[in-house]
Amino acid sequence: MRRSQELESQLGYTFSDVSLLRRALTHSSHANEQNASDGDNEQLEFLGDAVLGFLISDFLFRAHPTLTEGQLSKLKGFFVSAANLVKYAERIDLGSHLQLGKGEEKTGGRTKQALLVDAFEAVLGAIYLDGGIEPARRVMQSFFDPQIGDVEQSERQLPDFKTGLQEQLQARHLGRADYIVTSEEGPDHQKLFTVEVFIDGASIARGVGLTKKAAEQAAARQALERV
Repeated sequence: MRRSQELESQLGYTFSDVSLLRRALTHSSHANEQNASDGDNEQLEFLGDAVLGFLISDFLFRAHPTLTEGQLSKLKGFFVSAANLVKYAERIDLGSHLQLGKGEEKTGGRTKQALLVDAFEAVLGAIYLDGGIEPARRVMQSFFDPQIGDVEQSERQLPDFKTGLQEQLQARHLGRADYIVTSEEGPDHQKLFTVEVFIDGASIARGVGLTKKAAEQAAARQALERV
């Protein structure tokens, strides 16, 4: 199986024009060194950023029709943030597929947040050009759905990610997790909470929710992917 097929399998999408995928994975440093005929991924990243913004706005509008414009904007900002998108890139091991120049390779470009996020958005832009908005929607839904569901879980339905995280930390002798509410917005009957989880004083992940407990569990879910 060629490398592009591995990535296509993880994305759940097969390109008709695989050159679009190659371009999405090509950093400008590699394109400049190799005179790559397909060019680099900067224009695709620009397009993918716009597609991403539209899709998450649509997902949030449909999933949470009673939220205010301000709350929806806050949620959108969280979901499209680099800190969140880098987790999606790491989930599909995107760094191993990048085409980098020698300098970026030597300085750890495959794990740099900025490069991973740009490439993830470029891949989304490539999917949109290759297949249209519906394939792009299906691919992104697999990333967004679990998190969007976390936002308004009732306390009775919440999975206990906090206990799972603490068990992992104890097993690895990493101390304990502390949860801090960093913001709360909206009227009393419909607040939107943002919670950060800290391990040994370092912020590991953030979560959002319509209750503090939902935000804590969402943050714990993200942290579990990092420890």
